[in-house]
Amino acid sequence: MQEFEFDVFLAHNSKDKPQVRAIAEQLTRYNLKPWFDEEQIFPGDNIQQVVFQGISQSKVGAFFISQNGLGTFQENLELGAIIQFFLKKHKNQGFRVIPILLGINDIPDSLFYLSQWAWIQFTSFNDQAALKSLIRGIKGRGADVQAPPVIQIPDIPLIIEPKQPQTDDLASEKGIDYTRLRDLLKAGEWKEADKETYQVMIQVVGKKDGDWFTSDELLNFPCTDLHTIDQLWVKYSDGHFGFSVQKEIYLSVGGKADGKYYQAAWEKFGDRVGWRVKSKWIYYINITFDTLAPRGHLPVIWWGGWFSGKVWVLDMGLFNGWVVGGSGRISSLASRLVKCNSYLLTSSDS
Repeated sequence: MQEFEFDVFLAHNSKDKPQVRAIAEQLTRYNLKPWFDEEQIFPGDNIQQVVFQGISQSKVGAFFISQNGLGTFQENLELGAIIQFFLKKHKNQGFRVIPILLGINDIPDSLFYLSQWAWIQFTSFNDQAALKSLIRGIKGRGADVQAPPVIQIPDIPLIIEPKQPQTDDLASEKGIDYTRLRDLLKAGEWKEADKETYQVMIQVVGKKDGDWFTSDELLNFPCTDLHTIDQLWVKYSDGHFGFSVQKEIYLSVGGKADGKYYQAAWEKFGDRVGWRVKSKWIYYINITFDTLAPRGHLPVIWWGGWFSGKVWVLDMGLFNGWVVGGSGRISSLASRLVKCNSYLLTSSDS
């Protein structure tokens, strides 16, 4: 019989990631090894190949379903691969499919075929009865569920993603229309949204397509527009992308919000957000336009300006000159975000 590297493959909608992450951590405390995308997919990986490999190396496939529905990646890739692998391998190797309901009472009609397998319902990530059922499903019949060391953790209610209202603040000091940017981000069109971010920002500073940003322009970028752009990225990526996310990471690795270049901090920042892999800066064509990318991976518009109309940059990648310039720009934007936050807080109090 095949020896599996992972005990269970956790297929889920990215909107349910906080709850699935918490369940994965609890499984680990029971000496089980779950396949969880954040721990297994690295910058530069072929995502489809890594996912298929993870499924084939997992003893059990757990499929999480909530009111958030199925993510595009989950629906189009993981579900089909899990079912196919089950049908091919289950007779000889005991591969199991376990539907897991998060905060809902039954399998949706659109996924009725999953009803052929006994499912588990989690009322919260800390639902111990459901957790023990999942562990038994992973270990098999008659398995003893040994309790891990007692750890007091607060219960976190399931977060059901509400329908996004059409009430986004699209304010601009320069009369810029942010509707297209909002719509692209809402649809998860991350690459097109990155391009649109450059387009609106270059308009704000009064330049034309193909021009560059200077550190001074970012140090004086209108607060209202910066806040609008950043909040749209943060909102529609569930806090995964955005300038304020990148600022937080840059400052946490020793960067300073003063518009200057700090090599050590810039390289650590690149490592954290996935722009640098194995001590080498990646090519633009290797940017991952997906929420499976590391936190803060997007947007990338300050890497030497933007790349539309500069095909040779797209083909040849990012050289050290672009990287150094990028450091000054992210430092400038971090400085502006700090000042703008103070300005916006003061304005809201007045």
